[in-house]
Formats: sequence, C-alpha cells, structure tokens
Amino acid sequence: MERTVAWNTYNKTELRKLETVSKEYRAFLDAGKTERECVTGAIALAKAAGYRDLKEIIAENGHLRAGDRVYADCMGKAIMLFIVGKKPMEKGFNIIGAHIDSPRMDLKQNPLYEDSGLAYLDTHYYGGIKKYQWVTIPLALHGVVAKKDGTVVNVVIGEDDSDPVVGISDLLIHLSAEQLQKKAAEAIGGEDLNVIIGGIPLKDEEKEPVKANMLKILKDKYGIEEEDFLSAEIEVVPAGKSRELGLDRSMIIGYGHDDRVCAFAQIKAMLDVRNTPEATCCCILADKEEIGSVGATGMHAKYFENTVAEIMNLTGEYSELKLRRALTNAHMLSCDVSAGFDPNFAGVFEKKNSAFLGQGVCFNKYTGARGKSGSNDANAEYMAKLRKWMDDAKVRYQTAELGKVDAGGGGTIAYICAEYGMEVIDSGVAVLSMHAPWEIISKADLYEAFKAYRAFLMKAE
Repeated sequence: MERTVAWNTYNKTELRKLETVSKEYRAFLDAGKTERECVTGAIALAKAAGYRDLKEIIAENGHLRAGDRVYADCMGKAIMLFIVGKKPMEKGFNIIGAHIDSPRMDLKQNPLYEDSGLAYLDTHYYGGIKKYQWVTIPLALHGVVAKKDGTVVNVVIGEDDSDPVVGISDLLIHLSAEQLQKKAAEAIGGEDLNVIIGGIPLKDEEKEPVKANMLKILKDKYGIEEEDFLSAEIEVVPAGKSRELGLDRSMIIGYGHDDRVCAFAQIKAMLDVRNTPEATCCCILADKEEIGSVGATGMHAKYFENTVAEIMNLTGEYSELKLRRALTNAHMLSCDVSAGFDPNFAGVFEKKNSAFLGQGVCFNKYTGARGKSGSNDANAEYMAKLRKWMDDAKVRYQTAELGKVDAGGGGTIAYICAEYGMEVIDSGVAVLSMHAPWEIISKADLYEAFKAYRAFLMKAE
C-alpha cells in the first residue's frame, strides 16, 4: 500500500501551524535533556494551562468535577496529566503514554579521580548505546546533587555559550591498528567512557592537585563537596541545541527524540483539548523505559494505578472493582518512536513494512524481537477503530515493524499497560540514528503525531 507524503498535503495555514509546533518542540527538547528537566517543563506548561497539583487537592480534601484539569508528578521524574471527563471512569478513559528518559551516561557514585595530570569523571552508561558514538563530541553535565542538609543543587554545565564543555577522548588513528580490528561493540568499552573535566593543578597541592582544583571549582560555584557525589544524579549528555536539518529545513536533529518527541506531542495534544471531553483523558510521561521500565518511576511501578484511584476517589466513584473496570475499559496509545527506513542501511529493513520520514505518525501493531517476544500485539478490532479515528481527523499515518524479523528488535511500555486488559497499540514518530547522541526526525511526522494524539483523546470512547 502506498502512503501519501505528508508534505504534499499541507496548505499554507497548515505549514504555519507545523512550523509553530516544531519551534515549540525544539524549545522543549533543548530545555529538557533529563527526565527531571522534562517534568519541570511539563509542569510549567500545565500550570499555564490551568492544571492544578493533585497533591494539593488531596491535602485540602477537595473534589474533582468534569472539566477539571490536574497533574501528578512522581519523584520529579515522571508525571501524569488528567482532564476529568463527563462519563464515569468506570466506563473507560483515554490514555496517551510516552517515556522521557533517553540513552546517556550517568556519573558513578564515586566518580572523580586524577590520572596523568588530567581529572576525570567515571561513568556508567544508561540504556542501549553504541559506545563509540559518544567519544570526541562535546558533552554537558545535567542533574542534581542532594546534600545532607536537605538542599538540592541543580547542575547544568556545558549548555550556555560561555560554559566549558566536557568530553571523552579516543585513540588516535596513528596508533589504532589493534583497535580497528575489534568489533564495533568492543572498540570502546564501558569502563573507557571516562569524561575529561580538567587539567590545571591547584597550586601548592601535592596530592592529586588537578582533582583538588576541580573540587575547589565545584565548591566555589555549587557548594559541592566530594562526598556529595554519593547522593547525586548527574547525567552526561550531548552539549548544544537541536538544529533544523536539511537545506529545506524539513527535519530536526537533536538529542533525545527518543522519546521526547512523542512526549511533547502528547503534552501539546492534552493542552489543545479545550472543552470537557466525554471520557477522562490521561497523559503519562514515564521514566526508566530505556532500562526496562523498572524502579519507582518506571511504568512497572504502581504510581499510575494509584493516581487513577486517587482521581476516582476525588470524583466520588472509587471502589476497587470500579478501578479495575476503569483500567480494563481504557484505550491507550503507547507513544514511542519507531525506526525510520534508512537507505544507507536498507539491508536490516523490510521496506513495505517500514516507517518513512515524512509519511506521518506511525502505528506499530507489535514490537518485540524475532518471534514478537516481549510485544503487546494489538487487536485487529482496535486497529480498525484507530484507522477510522485517524481518517476522520485527516491524520496522515503509516504502519511499520521494527526492522526485519531476525534483525533485532525492541520494546515499549505497551505490554505493561496491556496487563490491565486495556486496548493498547504503539504509535510514534519515525527516527533516524535512534539512540545515537544526535537523532533525526521529520517536522511533518511530529506535527501528525500531535494531530493523532489530539484526535485519539477526543474519539477513543
């Protein structure tokens, strides 16, 4: 089946809207290079649109009515937005869910050391990365340091034009004969991802003087002691802002499209729901998807279920049975990116079942690896409903698999939510160079994702 290139269908008005959405997305992406920063940005957008903090409503013994808008954050690293609908949640509600963590490197708890006149930070990579892609590029430090006195220090180094950056060295080509014989996965080891942060010794300091100077800089600027690294979460990410890609400016290259492009499209869709919907709408921005959706802020945790219970309680309809019915009767789009067809690596794709940049939002009926292992595999009946909703809203969409059957694979949060018995399918934006420090998307696919999620929230009843 042939799909229309989305660009060929836009009039001048739609092109202006597309560019507006793209600019807003780039601002969100550049300001949110960590899950914490994404949550902070989402809360700011939600508050500006009239959303209230669910915790405050609970503390005040308040109530929720149809049309009310609330948000609930989980440890500052995951967040949910709700619009209370007219129908009881027991009858079902509409969910769009993405993740806001991205592949990166995390500082170890005891990271700082000196070797041969240079100061380094030791890292542990997070998520699936090609380690060789992270050397010899400018890197930035983002995160928080929690001190014993209860204060939390925000750290961002390497993003302002006046900031220094940090980085990881690679072996020079002149001495790389042995390295070049290794497999790509072995050319750079996990313990080789050591970040250079300085080279000036502290005067009159005899023992590790460069390390001592780094500690002095951190103390003077942030009030951080070496032991404070024990209770820090510092992420090493590519430095710099996203850019328009292509002479026609049709694409965006940036860090963290997986999965912040879908996260932004979700938020944009939620904020674009002006009237009171028939069914309650929910937007989930989850953490830890890149490492299996584990931990207290991953989708395997109970914060989503608990928050739904709190919402139902505040609307006066909670019972354990009604909660179970609400979750079972829900419809969901698991909004995660898909592999864009890349002509440079055509051999790992099955072309007629691939996602192409510029052909609209993508639906993956199933993901997984090889024999659909770890997949959700949505029902045909649900896919038929989605086709109608998208066509009625004039959304440009395509369907795809994640490469050839035996080429590899991957998963999303879809299977986790499907455990409640709800209807779930994966839906997202095609990406080139997925999990690389710099990924590529089409502006058209971002725009169609926003339109698709907005249509879904209003139609999935």
